[in-house]
Amino acid sequence: MTPGAPVGHAPATYGGWQSEVAGFVGRASVGEFVLAAAGILAAAAPLTDGSLVVAAWSLPAAAAFFGLAFVRVGGMGAGQWLWTALRHAVSVCAGGNQFLSGAFAPWRLGDEGQPEQPMDLPGDLARLTVLAAPTGTGAEVAVVHDPSDGTVTAVLRLRYPGLALADQDLQGRRVSAWGTFLASVCGETGAISRVAVVERAQPDDGTALASWTDQHTAVDAPATAVESLTGLLREAGPSACNRHTYLSVTLSVRRARASVRAAGGGPGGAAAVLLRELFAMQTALAAADLRVEAWLGPRQLAEVIRTGFDPVSVPALATRRTSPAGAASTAAGSPASRSPAAVAGVDPALAGPAAAHTYWSTYRHDGAHSVTYQVRHWPRSPVLATALHPLLRPRAGARRSFALVCEPIPPSRARRALARDRTRRHVLISLRRRSGRLDSPDDLADLARADRQDQARAAGHGLLRFVGLVTVTVTDEAVLEAACCDLQADAGAARLELRRLYGAQDSGFAACVLPLGQGLPVRRGDL
Repeated sequence: MTPGAPVGHAPATYGGWQSEVAGFVGRASVGEFVLAAAGILAAAAPLTDGSLVVAAWSLPAAAAFFGLAFVRVGGMGAGQWLWTALRHAVSVCAGGNQFLSGAFAPWRLGDEGQPEQPMDLPGDLARLTVLAAPTGTGAEVAVVHDPSDGTVTAVLRLRYPGLALADQDLQGRRVSAWGTFLASVCGETGAISRVAVVERAQPDDGTALASWTDQHTAVDAPATAVESLTGLLREAGPSACNRHTYLSVTLSVRRARASVRAAGGGPGGAAAVLLRELFAMQTALAAADLRVEAWLGPRQLAEVIRTGFDPVSVPALATRRTSPAGAASTAAGSPASRSPAAVAGVDPALAGPAAAHTYWSTYRHDGAHSVTYQVRHWPRSPVLATALHPLLRPRAGARRSFALVCEPIPPSRARRALARDRTRRHVLISLRRRSGRLDSPDDLADLARADRQDQARAAGHGLLRFVGLVTVTVTDEAVLEAACCDLQADAGAARLELRRLYGAQDSGFAACVLPLGQGLPVRRGDL
């Protein structure tokens, strides 16, 4: 992201997002290159044999191979669509798209020999385990360990003042401070491998507010005042929007190998190193006016997961949280949270869904239905700092979740990656010119953005891989497509182009709705 210099009192604008080019040859992937080669061989078969019979089958085969290699539908090649459909069909045939928990979840013995039920999550989340890491102040923080990826993740709940009502100078200062925070994790020896922001916007039925008001209303309060307040809550409460913002910070055990070994090794040592990194980040977060409300403990993180899978449980859990015992145990690791009276949060063994089913274009989990989109193209021209507001606009009967997943790149790898990217784009333009075709404005614009990125890197800026994901969730399947149309309209107002994650709705939901440190696909080459 490159900020535009304000002219006079004109507001600052931001732009310069660059799409990754990870083609094996030009923009073609390995699969597309193999399909094109097979098409050439099939087309050349009649020339070597001279038989009409061979031509009768080889030429249609060549056309099919070329179609799979070069025809693009919805931004993806036909071969990619075919491969995705085959993988989904195999998963359906093997029953891998269905998940059952509850009585079917495995039991195991805990540290004290007592049977316990581990967190039972579907799909790629099944490998995750949640550790309780002490902070040294009597509190405990939930640390999500991913043994396959070799990472540990902690989650912070944030509160921020927003940008809509702030003046231009304050907006610029907050955005600049957030950019400084992201740049701080792009060091050469940095151990932070992923930073993700997850925001949920859900219509609030006013249950928690009504419960809190009922408990805090004096017995001798005037009847007229109580009646007026009750009417106000009944009319205005359900029209409110409940927003929750989470920041997940992921540490790579491989990058911090020496520090983890010094801290005792294993997941426990990695958790200790991660907590030190979180303590060091608090100043940078405060500079961006991001207030850390809590470092989520195991029960609080389990509640976030539970409400992500089952929106119907939100009112009941909110009511319990506002009760005296629940309010006392809200702070992770407080004495109340370790007492039998503690009721806030959810037992980690019950965090996952009771059942989930992955379809080609939707994801059903407990009593809800979700559709996840990828932000395929960000605005091509500079935009204001409030450009995403339409996307986060609350809609009646539908919850929206937005996730921005960022992966910092060390400076040395960023230098090599940008050099390869610029070279590839120069080659594409040169080949177009040699073939007698006019320069493509899109290719020239991409090259200019790549040049500006390399100049910014040389000036000390950090480089990030990032992706935006949006999920819309409803409890009534009949209104799901209408909610998707509303989301598409709001994305158009934000000048974003969304792509539905066909064949990967469960993975997209996990990365967008659940702040568990799920990341981007591994890029070929330097990245």
